[in-house]
Amino acid sequence: MVDWDEHYHSRYGAIQEAYHVFINPGFSTFKKASIAVLEIGFGTGLNALVTLLEAHRRKLRVEYTGVEAFPVSANEIEQLNFTRKLNILDQEENFQKMHSCSWEQPYLISDYFTLTKRKLDFKKIDEENCYDLIYFDAFGPRVQPELWTEFIMGKMFRALRLNGVLVTYSAKGSVRRAMLTVGFKVERLPGPTGKREMLRAIKMF
Repeated sequence: MVDWDEHYHSRYGAIQEAYHVFINPGFSTFKKASIAVLEIGFGTGLNALVTLLEAHRRKLRVEYTGVEAFPVSANEIEQLNFTRKLNILDQEENFQKMHSCSWEQPYLISDYFTLTKRKLDFKKIDEENCYDLIYFDAFGPRVQPELWTEFIMGKMFRALRLNGVLVTYSAKGSVRRAMLTVGFKVERLPGPTGKREMLRAIKMF
């Protein structure tokens, strides 16, 4: 599946990358009873699906906001068979709810997971102190460099609560510098298969 001459998911394994980049260094680091997550690039819903699984496993309530400027078609989603690949066919109904529910309003997917989908240009995000965790999963700097700038990272910094975390697959130098400039503490972490490094950014003040 390709758009903007860019793959929606790593050719080395979408599910593996979702856990390596977003769950393990991001979601799994939070130990409280509830968490607000913002995903930049809702796409196929894979990151939301694996977050739902972890929320159920840990009995942690998640308020999940997925922002997507260019929604994926139902036909493309059906071809991916994520619930079969994850061997979680009991979650197929919940996964379908994620894609069939209305945009721009909260929808209770399960007892532990509420989803709000927003069809919005990322540059128009203007929340402040709303989220504990951001999955920054936009198309890469090569094809959409305007989404990885100091301007966008400033919006991400303001959207996070104190000690909030942003995780992303990109480790490009210009992205790291933009994060540092707006105030993030930035860590380089080992990347998923096919990528040497990834970034985790923390709002310390």
